[in-house]
Amino acid sequence: MFEFGNATGPIGLAVAAFASGYLLGSVPFGLVFTKLAGYGDIRSIGSGNIGATNVLRTGSKTLAALTLVFDGGKGAAAVGLAAVLGPLPALAAGGGAMLGHIFPVWLRFRGGKGVATALGTLLALAWPVGVIACATWLVVAFALRISSLSALVAIGASPLWAWVIEGTGLALLCLLIAGLVFYRHQENIRRLRRGDEPRIRLGKSRRDP
Repeated sequence: MFEFGNATGPIGLAVAAFASGYLLGSVPFGLVFTKLAGYGDIRSIGSGNIGATNVLRTGSKTLAALTLVFDGGKGAAAVGLAAVLGPLPALAAGGGAMLGHIFPVWLRFRGGKGVATALGTLLALAWPVGVIACATWLVVAFALRISSLSALVAIGASPLWAWVIEGTGLALLCLLIAGLVFYRHQENIRRLRRGDEPRIRLGKSRRDP
C-alpha cells in the first residue's frame, strides 16, 4: 500500500513521471532547429509561435517536418518511457509533456500551442485514439486549409473518442489536453470568428499575421 512520502509508490511514480515528461516536453525543437539552420529566433517570425506551422513560414518544409516529428515524438517518448511504470505514470507523463511544451521554463513559460505534442502523446497512450485525431486533422486541413481549425476539431473531439475506446482515465487527460490547446488558440479562435484566419501556405512569409 502506498504511504505518503514513499517515492516508489503509485503517487510518487506518477509525480516523477510528470516531472520527467515536463522536462522532455519543454525542449523547444522549433526554436533549436531554426536557429541551427540560420533563420534566427523563430519567435520573431510570423505568429511568433515555436511550432511546425510557424516554422513552415520560414519557407523550409524540411525544418517544419522535423519540428512536427520531434514535437510529436517528445510526447510519445515521455509516455513510452513512463509506461513501464504503469498506466498512471504514463498518463502523468503525457500531461507533463503537454505542459512542458506549452509552458517551458526555459522560454519564460511561453511555448508552443501543443498540437503536435498532443497527437504524439495520444498515439503513445492509445494508438486508435491518436490515429483518429491525426486523420481528423488531415481531413479538415485538406478540405479547409486552416491549420488552427484542423487542430481544434481534432483535439476537441479526442475526449469523446478516448472515452469510447479507452475509458474515463484517458478521456480526462484528453479533456485537459483539449483545454490547454484551446487556451493557446484563443487568438486563432477570434480570427476564425472574424473570418480572417490565415490559411495554410507553403511559400515564404516572415511577417504573417
